Amino acid sequence: MNDLLLSLLLIPLVATAAPLLAAAVGKVAKVPLVVFEIVLGIIIGPSVLGWAEPTEFVKVLADLGLAMLFFMAGNEIDFAAIKGRPLNRASLAWLISLGGGLVAGILLAPTPAAGVFIGVALASTALGTLLPVLRDAKELSTPFGKAVTAIGTVGEFGPLLAISLFLSGRNLGPSLVVLVGFVLISGTAVWLTGRGSNKAIHRMVNLTLHTSGQFAVRLVLLILALLVGLSVAFGLDMLLGAFAAGVLWRVLIAGAGHHDREVVEHKLDAVAFGFLVPVFFVNTGVDFDLAALLADPLVLALVPLFLVLFLVVRGLPNLLAAPAGATSRDRRAIVLFAATGLPIIVAVTAIGRERGLLPSGIATALIGAGMLSVLLFPLLALLHRQRSLKEADSELD
Repeated sequence: MNDLLLSLLLIPLVATAAPLLAAAVGKVAKVPLVVFEIVLGIIIGPSVLGWAEPTEFVKVLADLGLAMLFFMAGNEIDFAAIKGRPLNRASLAWLISLGGGLVAGILLAPTPAAGVFIGVALASTALGTLLPVLRDAKELSTPFGKAVTAIGTVGEFGPLLAISLFLSGRNLGPSLVVLVGFVLISGTAVWLTGRGSNKAIHRMVNLTLHTSGQFAVRLVLLILALLVGLSVAFGLDMLLGAFAAGVLWRVLIAGAGHHDREVVEHKLDAVAFGFLVPVFFVNTGVDFDLAALLADPLVLALVPLFLVLFLVVRGLPNLLAAPAGATSRDRRAIVLFAATGLPIIVAVTAIGRERGLLPSGIATALIGAGMLSVLLFPLLALLHRQRSLKEADSELD
């Protein structure tokens, strides 16, 4: 059996096994599903068992999964809920993180250019990874959840802007012109969509909701393709287009009936988290060069260093963004959630390696630290948050 057929068999098998393992372990501790997807990907990949190999077709599916992850992040953000203090504090915290990340990156990297890549990676937060965790914990509508959502929004969108401005390979002036052009086009599309009633689209969504037509899902994929294609045509990272597509879809579907919106969201969850996103996380594990990491003591030493830097550079500044009345455990949880990063790290390191500006060892260490942050930080954050809620309940009793 060739590598492609074997990967096409093993990745769905692992993706199916992951929630079963998560449910079994969940009786003891709440562990994010992506932990199992990444670890199982490493196990079946070349680094351990060697059953699955990276293939071009699976990489395309994984890239689509990454785009869908950012689409869902853009779609799930309720800007009305996080505007004002949460978003303002989160934005200030991110600027501090970016400055600290650039200083740390330039000190650690062999060249200033490589330091910029490291700095942007250190200033990222995996909003697309955190939203399902917050949603499963029923925290999205709480002040704590809104604070974390604001932190993740800025921690995901800010690095996308930084990638477009500083890591595109163009001078700052042309990069800014291109970015402004993309923002104007996508922003105008969102504005025009919000001004219209969109009743014809809502009616078509309703008519095909339970038929093979599935107009809503097809329209989502079209919007995603158009804005991702637009961002690529502008020479920007595709994730910026995917994020904008999610925001556009949220505005477009807002006027539909509550039942219709709910059903469509379930369908999008199925496409994203039942198919495409797991392929990205499993493939991240398969593609991870564990042997190269373990073979070089200096590169291996960078992993815990980067993990600590995630906490210091990205996590600590977000104490500013803690909601009013947050307990000490809530604040620790916010630091841990803010320091969780992987998708942006994967994107930044890929750009750096493709341009020959970021050494492969540093890129591998950053991804390894990002994977550990996803493995550890949300779990620890949830434990702190749950204990905070229990302490609050016991005080009321």
